[in-house]
Amino acid sequence: MGDVVQMHFSTVDYVIFAVLLVASTGIGLFHAFSGGRQRTTQEFLLADRSMGCLPVSLSLLATFQSAVAILGVPSEVYAFGTQYWFLGCSYFLGLLIPAHVFIPVFYRLRLSSAYEYLELRFNKTVRICGTITFIFQMVIYMGVVLYAPALALNAVTGFDLWGAVMAMGLVCTLYTTLGGLKAVMWTDVFQTVVMFAGQLAVIVVGAGQAGGMAEVWRKAVNGSRIAGLDLNPDPLERHTFWTLGLGGVFLMLALYGVNQAQVQRYLSSRTESAAVLSCYVVFPCQQLVLCLGCLMGLVMFARYGEDSPLDKGYVKSNDQMVLYFVMDVLRDLPGLPGLFVACLFSGALSTISSAFNSLATVTMEDLIKPHFPAMTEARATLLSKGLALGYGLVCLGMAYLASLMGSVLQAALSIFGMVGGPLLGLFCLGMFFPWANPTGAVVGLVAGLGMAFWVGIGSFMSRMPLPLPPGNATALPGNMTTAVMTTMISTIATKQRASGLQALYSLSYMWYSALNSTTVVLVGLLVSMLTGPMQERDLTPGTVFPVLGTLLFFLPQRHRDKLCCVTPLLHKARPLDSLPYQMAQKDSNGVGLTREGERLEEGEEKRGGVEDKRGGEVEESVTPKPSSLLAHMVQETAL
Repeated sequence: MGDVVQMHFSTVDYVIFAVLLVASTGIGLFHAFSGGRQRTTQEFLLADRSMGCLPVSLSLLATFQSAVAILGVPSEVYAFGTQYWFLGCSYFLGLLIPAHVFIPVFYRLRLSSAYEYLELRFNKTVRICGTITFIFQMVIYMGVVLYAPALALNAVTGFDLWGAVMAMGLVCTLYTTLGGLKAVMWTDVFQTVVMFAGQLAVIVVGAGQAGGMAEVWRKAVNGSRIAGLDLNPDPLERHTFWTLGLGGVFLMLALYGVNQAQVQRYLSSRTESAAVLSCYVVFPCQQLVLCLGCLMGLVMFARYGEDSPLDKGYVKSNDQMVLYFVMDVLRDLPGLPGLFVACLFSGALSTISSAFNSLATVTMEDLIKPHFPAMTEARATLLSKGLALGYGLVCLGMAYLASLMGSVLQAALSIFGMVGGPLLGLFCLGMFFPWANPTGAVVGLVAGLGMAFWVGIGSFMSRMPLPLPPGNATALPGNMTTAVMTTMISTIATKQRASGLQALYSLSYMWYSALNSTTVVLVGLLVSMLTGPMQERDLTPGTVFPVLGTLLFFLPQRHRDKLCCVTPLLHKARPLDSLPYQMAQKDSNGVGLTREGERLEEGEEKRGGVEDKRGGEVEESVTPKPSSLLAHMVQETAL
């Protein structure tokens, strides 16, 4: 372990690292004392719905391109080669579907929280179930994200582990509580630039020391690290083209389609088209980030070959290898190790600040405001800030629990697959299947979560007895699938005995999201059919995306009318688009405004008759939304 002791930060490194924390705090303070000074919940939670495309898209990227990816992807590629790069294929559908299905539905309903949709589509019970599930998911995930960079930093530089956790947690809590979503998004932009700079610096210097990119590539090819197209359809294989390219789509939809942290960014956009455009801008950025991670893994392989620092005992776990490599490559270049660690912490800060803000939003909008409709705007804003602060402190506690989990990349993706999958299934059930009813939604969600934890925990338990290599015992306490370095051994052992339940437990962690969301949809539809499917006249207009009618084009029109919701999405409401958002701000409760609009619309619909929708005269069922909302806004303003 002698080599590790030499790898301490220089003063310049500490200065660069401190500048990152100070700059992030500064951005938060700037937004706390400028503009509207975070005096309304609209401004604190939704940035006054005034954000442009660039901050939204970079914030979308930064939110889940965390320290987990920066640490996990290069060590994954170092150990197993570039097969992981095929995850990039899932980004096509994973971003196109949110842009053209989820964003139009959420944006036109004028929501504040994604879970408000569940009440409009089903009922309050489904909304609360969805909210609680999301809170559970994010609280666990942010613990992993906060702990990961602190652990790596501690292992390689001797920087105090819990000191780093506290510094990150408190700085993040400070700027999120003071500056609201606007501060979170602008710090995300700054932190994304730092992330790119840090990774590029390491790749350029590392490749130069290895003899250039051509030499790096040659060594990678000779070491069998350049993976071809593996078209093996076996879902038990950890990474194949289908596992990453198809299974990854469900993971991406759970992240970019229905996760509150991302939906909140879409809703903070100035216009719907800006929100859609931000999805398109994220796509090349995602590919670039993935390529940088893979390149860093190949540069690591060019430097160490098969003599892994892990095997030599220089680091304790796979997740520390990247930072060891960085300190090794950049040890003679003061400032650059600090830049990379700043990059790592930027990843963590951007993710946990989004978590705090989105958790404060759903708790406020879904659990508190409905019970206290008369709450004043000032009190609601103060309470929102208190919630952001509270979740920051909860996150520090979760970081301790994260220290008991195994390999970071898979642990985080497993949590998202286990809990994000059922939530994705719940939204898909409501959005694509008009006959799904509230009972089906709740039973489906419970079944999906049951399946998630059954497979996830079963997978962990079934791998417990496997013999571990001597130096690797610390890498595996509590992982949902396997620690990266022992995967091959586990897979070989699993293949010999994978049958029945064991085969289910051996499912690749990339399929968790798909399995769980499909379970929710199937169980939800079955229960809805048994308990009486929902009638189209009972649906809130604009909550169902009319995809089934297009898919079942071969059926006669009368059957399609029975099976599918023929009510189109709400039009882009011209009165609302032309009305400045300040109108909406004057209402003390954004949620109430939307619901009031819905209530008015239902009244209009009853007067106009449901038959108009089926008969094809769509305008009558669609136009009341903007006009009733407009009337409501004018009424509110007059009051």
